[in-house]
Amino acid sequence: MTRIGIPLALASALLFGASTPLAKLLLGQVDPWMMAGLLYLGAGLGLAIVHGARAALGLPAVEAPLRRADLPWLGLVILAGGIGGPLLLMLGLARTDAAGASLLLNLEGLATMAIAWIAFRENVDRRLLTGAFAILLGAALLSWRGSAGVQWGALFIAGACVCWGLDNNLTRRLSSADPVQIAMIKGLVAGTVNLSLALAHGAALPPFGPLLAAGIVGFLGYGVSLALFVLGLRHLGTARTGAYFSLAPFVGATLAVLMLGDPLSAGLVGAGCLMGLGLWLHLSERHEHEHVHETQEHEHRHRHDAHHQHEHGPGIKAQEPHSHRHRHAPMAHRHPHYPDLHHRHRHGTGEGHVH
Repeated sequence: MTRIGIPLALASALLFGASTPLAKLLLGQVDPWMMAGLLYLGAGLGLAIVHGARAALGLPAVEAPLRRADLPWLGLVILAGGIGGPLLLMLGLARTDAAGASLLLNLEGLATMAIAWIAFRENVDRRLLTGAFAILLGAALLSWRGSAGVQWGALFIAGACVCWGLDNNLTRRLSSADPVQIAMIKGLVAGTVNLSLALAHGAALPPFGPLLAAGIVGFLGYGVSLALFVLGLRHLGTARTGAYFSLAPFVGATLAVLMLGDPLSAGLVGAGCLMGLGLWLHLSERHEHEHVHETQEHEHRHRHDAHHQHEHGPGIKAQEPHSHRHRHAPMAHRHPHYPDLHHRHRHGTGEGHVH
């Protein structure tokens, strides 16, 4: 079983979690709505430099580029996650106390997994459900502040979480394409829209120092993190990647203790134990059964492993990894697997986890 998706998803959570205490350091000098725009724009501009540098250095293109058929999906991803989510969050924060808002933001992980399992029919068993809810319960415990009196603005925050959950699931449809290109376009568009909205509401651009710092935090915590998240989706599917990504609040809280002098609370220790349990349940998963691969034609980065035994036409370079449109012939076999690009199949009775 290839496990490359696990460190990718965990690295994505680590970078995004670290962005929270770093952004908090800047909030005294930057308006919150302006901060949202700068973080996204920093992600887009930083990845645009990376994307341009690859071309300037003549590095071989091993990732599949976005195609015209991907654009409607990309538009929905940007609309749901880059515009709708932040806008609803701002509306909710203006009407909800901080404790209730922090607790409600954990709904994103639940929304991501629920949409993946119910709408997209990703395979799940009781072990994974238990692990996912242990992680989410840990995140909820982490954000609890003793009184979560939620006003009607909670509806806006819940809507934001649903938008981000939908965003994560729609991004799975793009996960075969270049993750840098996906995150770059999302960052540029979402950053421009959010920055424009902040300026329209009277927010001012911060001095150069905080402006640059916000851009760097956005590049790493939003841009690189999103690119790694897309790669995680490619290898693990949405539900599992979403579960690993739900560790981000624990990362942020731990760094806040180390960087900002926040107290080491019993809630943080308890959340760490619950998340550790959930992480172990997911890491120890072994899903194996006889399964059939139907005929499939697509384009993505690959090596010539057991799932990629195909001929090459003229003009396709032989070095690996590489990317080109290829066709999978029907095949039936048995091996451990995740719901990756090649294993998004239905499960019959008796097809489950082998431990």
